[in-house]
Order: sequence, then structure tokens, then C-alpha cells
Amino acid sequence: MDNQRLLLFFALALVLMLIWQAWEQDNTHPVTGTVATSTTTPAPQANSPDVPKAPSSASTTSMAPAPQAGESLKTGMRIQVRTDTVDAVIDTQGGDLRNLSLLQYPVSVTKPNDPFPLMQDNSSEVFIAQSGLIGLRGQYPNHKTNFTAQAKSYTLTEGQNELRVPLTWRSPDGVEYTKTYVFHRGSYVVEVEFLVNNTSRQEWSGYFYGQFQRTEPPKHGFFGATPTYIGGAIYTPESKYEKVPLDEMAKKPLKRNVTGGWVAMLQHYFVGSWMPPKDQHNEFYSDVLDNTRYVLGFKNLNPTHVAPGQAGVLSESLYVGPMEHKILKTLAEGMELSVNYGWLTVISSPLFWLLQHIHGILGNWGWSIIVLTMLIKGVFYPLSATSYKSMARMRKMQPKMQALKERYGDDRQKLNQAMMELYKTEKINPLGGCLPIVIQIPVFLALYWVLLDSVEMRQAPWILWIHDLSAQDPYYILPIIMGVSMFAQQKLNPQPVDPVQQKVFMVMPIVFTAMFLFFPAGLVLYWTVNNLLSIAQQWRITRIIEGTRK
Repeated sequence: MDNQRLLLFFALALVLMLIWQAWEQDNTHPVTGTVATSTTTPAPQANSPDVPKAPSSASTTSMAPAPQAGESLKTGMRIQVRTDTVDAVIDTQGGDLRNLSLLQYPVSVTKPNDPFPLMQDNSSEVFIAQSGLIGLRGQYPNHKTNFTAQAKSYTLTEGQNELRVPLTWRSPDGVEYTKTYVFHRGSYVVEVEFLVNNTSRQEWSGYFYGQFQRTEPPKHGFFGATPTYIGGAIYTPESKYEKVPLDEMAKKPLKRNVTGGWVAMLQHYFVGSWMPPKDQHNEFYSDVLDNTRYVLGFKNLNPTHVAPGQAGVLSESLYVGPMEHKILKTLAEGMELSVNYGWLTVISSPLFWLLQHIHGILGNWGWSIIVLTMLIKGVFYPLSATSYKSMARMRKMQPKMQALKERYGDDRQKLNQAMMELYKTEKINPLGGCLPIVIQIPVFLALYWVLLDSVEMRQAPWILWIHDLSAQDPYYILPIIMGVSMFAQQKLNPQPVDPVQQKVFMVMPIVFTAMFLFFPAGLVLYWTVNNLLSIAQQWRITRIIEGTRK
């Protein structure tokens, strides 16, 4: 195989790897539906697709009925909650967190006053957080209970660091419940508390559960959006981070006993996660309602007991916000892994760390990408030099190779034998031009995913017309420059002897330009700068090898 075929192979391999990465983003490491052994107290079991149930040995249960096919979410009174970070809506029907918009993250740069709606319960798309209590005797408040609210709106005022939104319900057996959402200033963590005032004559015991419901978002075409993962994920101390794809929930429902960990629903840049204490025993579970709504949640395995005439509190933490690295590291163990780079994490994480530190100095993500690209290019300078020297020698041999082509015509076997003899005589390794480049592919792809999945890049401006590095270039200037740079780089490479290969190589810059028209500007900036640095290095080496440098 000659150097030109290897170059073509490299280009095709790069495209295939990008496509494979997109598939891997959606399909890697789905969890299985196996049940882990546990030595804890018998735990609540599933009674219906969306409400957990107390153990079957219980004398009486009073759980909500299973949802019927086509049943939509019921609504009660809507409670508006506004803090410095979120604008939320809590529904008295179930006490669900139904809507949540992120005030510091606009929908787009063209709509700076419209906060991004992370959670919603409209007819086209559902993503909500639900929670409740389950137990052994009597009735317990779950996400189908109709609570009573004290007010219709709550606002975090100046000087106030905490905002509490209480909901109340009294069971027929005389137990009083207060479900309270606790919002904090400058935080996306919401505490969900259940105060149990046991006014009955029997000891109360129960379990907390929390879950997400979401529908599958509308799919975009290949050119409509860059490939990102939308679905569930869990973290356990034993298996660490695992994805729970939406389609896998129907095929293999999750049911696993764990200690600590978390369950989450992920989408591009943002995450919702229930984060139980690290020493708490839980069961992680999933289900599908009416083939449209996907459920992922947890429930406690150790009951809380409240004596007659006493009160007790069950509380869990919920995070609903951006996948910002510095925030995730302050949350539950392993939450930073929700920004998942797949098998390239070992490379991507250090690259983002370096990019973040460069940004800390420059204060602009666009210039930080350029500096990081230059540093990476500097690290790989020796490998690139080896590649370009080999290409320059091949380029210098072009007249002799063309002469062999004319001599042997269509006799491919004799032509290949003669070319191998030429390589041996001139001491040229036909693989020398491509192998150093192939070694660098994982680093290029790792940086690709860093720029694609980091929320820090979302709506980050660079200069002039680039107001959002996470969106495509509105005027396609960067992709065109990138395409021109690819064409210029081809001119520095040895030209293929085969006419078919010549045509393929001429089309490649056009194909890549068409692909990059719809890529985020930050990715195109990285690729363009890398190409320009490669051209400068290759041009210098080619001049030296050909002996024309003055």
C-alpha cells in the first residue's frame, strides 16, 4: 500500500471514528437488569410502573393505582418558585417538580432573556422529578397524592439564603406529612424533606423514593445537531459510571441494590440527579410507562421509624442544573463522571483541565482553544516532523514514480514491485507518512469531545461574528477557511499516481467542508488552527528536504 492510499485510509478512518464515537455515545456500557444481593431490611418492591410498593408480607397497603395506557400527567395547583438560579414550578398533584428553567443559561444568544427550560411537563416533552414515601401499613404520600399548599408563589428575597416551599397532607390514620422543597442561594441542589408527625397510636415506618420521568426528545437529522447522549445513568461504588439508555429500560428494566451512588437523567450540557447519602442502602430501578415515558429512580432499603406522638424527617438531595465541572466535583462521589467522554476519558479529562487553566489566564474560550491546539501541536511536533519528512521525500520522488507509471501502464503488479524497489533504493518508508498521524487520532478525538460536551463552551463568544462557540458559524467563514486549509495541505503532499485517487483527494476538502458547516464553531476553530499549524510545519520541512530553502 503506497503513501497516498494510507492518506486516504486515514481520512476515511477519521470519519468512521467520528461516526463510531457518536454511536458509542448512545450505546456504551448499558446496565443489565440483574439484581444484586443485599443483607439489608426487606425493601419496597414494584407495585406499578411508577409507584414503588412496600414488601408483599405487609398486612395492608394503600398505594396508587397503576397508570392506564395513554394516561397523561394529572395536574393540581401550580406553585411558582423563583431563586437567583432557577425558575421552578411545583404541582400539588404529587408534589412533583414539574418545570425548572435555568436563569443563568439562556436558550440562545439571540434570546438572552429566555432561560433554558431543563424540566417541563408539556404535551410534546416531559422531564420531571417525583418523590414520595412508601411503607408497610396504612397510606403514604406518593407522587399521586393531592397535597395542600400554603401559597401560590415563593421568591428568594435579597439577604435570604434559603427558600422553603411546604406542602401538607394528612392520612386517614392520623399521620400528618409535610413535604418541603428547600432551595439555596447560588445553588442547583434542592433538598426534598418529608416531615412525619406521627399522631397515631402505632409506630410509623417508611421509605423514601425519588425518580425521574421523561419522554424521548424529538430526534434531529444528521445535520440538525451534533451527536450527544440523552438518557439515564447511574453511579455505584462498585461499577462506577454506567449509562442506562432509554431503549434499554424497556428491554431490561434496572433493579439493583447498592450503597450510596446516584441516579440521573442526562442531556447535552445538563443533568438531573438524585443523590442519596453515600452510606445509605438503596435499590435503583427503571421502568417504562405506556412506551413513551421512561422512569429511573431509587428507593431506600432501610426504613425510618417514628414512635407514636413523635416526629421524624426523611430527606434526600436533588441536583438539577448544568454539568459544570467545578460544580459537579462538589456534589456526590462520581458526579463529575456525568460529563462522559467514553473510552477517551483518560485523555479528555487532562485536556479539559489544561484548557480550563488556560481560560483562567486568558478569559476567552476561543483563544484558549487556539493556545491548547498550539500546545498539543508542540507536543506532537517530532511525530509530525517524521511524517512530513516522509511525505516530502515521497514528493521529491514524484517524477520517478510518474515515469514508472508510464512504463508499466495498467500492469499493477509490476508497477507495485517497481515502486517497492524505488522505496528500498531511496530508503523511504511508505508507512512513515501516515503512522505518526494515526497515533495522534485519539488525542484529536478526545479534544473533539471536550469541546462538544463541556457546558463551559455553551454560548461562549470568541471574536467578531462568533458569539457562541457551541453553535455553528452563522456565516460559515471558519468552515470555508478550514476547507481551503485542507486543499492547501493537499498541495504539499505527494500527489497520487492513480487518477481515481487524484479525484478522491480533490473531493475530500469539499466533503469535510460540508460536514463542518454544521459543527460547533469551537470544534471548527480547533480543526482550522491545527490545519494551519500543520501547513506551516509541513511547508518548512518540504522546503528543507527539496533543498529550495534560502
